[in-house]
Amino acid sequence: MLSPIPTAGAGNLQAAFSAHTLARAAVRALYVEVALEPKPGLVSMRDSGSHTDMDAATFVRSLFALRHYFARIARAGAQGVDLPGLQALGIAAEARMLAATGGVNTHRGAVFGLGLLCAAAGRVAARGQTPSAVRVRSALQATWGETLAARARAARQTAPVSHGQEAAQAHGLRSALDEAALAFPTVFEVALPALQAALAAGLGERVARVQALFATMAVLDDTNLAHRGGIAGLRWMQAQAQAFVAAGGVQQPDWLAQARALHLAAVQRRLSPGGSADVLASACWLVALEADRDGELPGAPALDARALSAPLISKG
Repeated sequence: MLSPIPTAGAGNLQAAFSAHTLARAAVRALYVEVALEPKPGLVSMRDSGSHTDMDAATFVRSLFALRHYFARIARAGAQGVDLPGLQALGIAAEARMLAATGGVNTHRGAVFGLGLLCAAAGRVAARGQTPSAVRVRSALQATWGETLAARARAARQTAPVSHGQEAAQAHGLRSALDEAALAFPTVFEVALPALQAALAAGLGERVARVQALFATMAVLDDTNLAHRGGIAGLRWMQAQAQAFVAAGGVQQPDWLAQARALHLAAVQRRLSPGGSADVLASACWLVALEADRDGELPGAPALDARALSAPLISKG
């Protein structure tokens, strides 16, 4: 087992917030995201959505390849490692992901976004505090906010290095880097509250996650959608999600049929809101922190403990 994050000034932090547990919760959050259905255009256990190069098994291989990364970046965050240092861990993790998937990008967004959140949670834990959504966001802003903001400004003025940045520049959208520089407003101000409200209303975990996903799709500048379908594709998906939420969302009697119909329509248009999926996974991870469940997500499907504890082929 990985050792707990060392704390300063407050003695040993409870074992529930070791680097191992932060990482375990991250892996489980990614797993419940891919297991969730319906998700318009996205890969699930039901089908491959708008994708021909990946399926659910590809995602599972990817998340197992990433499981130690989240612990490493949590420890690095605890030590206050600067953004270039965190980036180096992310680059190495992405290489492991691509090796596991045969070159398919399954979790690049999560390596960036959820990785930063794990680093921020490590920072909170190192101060002897229990990680919570408020504290994680504050730590992210205080520790890496200025550097992220500088990088976001520079990215808007230089040639794009990813499809997401290219779409953001072409259409004047907020990129994933912009979201990070603002301490992930869509995660903390949209997806997480929607998920928490649905759970508090007594909705099941699956239903609550669908509601949070649609709330996210309604507002997020999802550059994956803009890359695949242009600005028209993004606006179409946002409008569909807005209409679904405004009509009552998952509290409509026929919500499942509506969501599955939108899935088929998205597949016909080859649209896939991958950015929204990443935001949902981050919100699920934050719910696990708030629930103080030793890294267990409410309603999460079981993972093979042997696979979680098995060593990486290359620890890179």
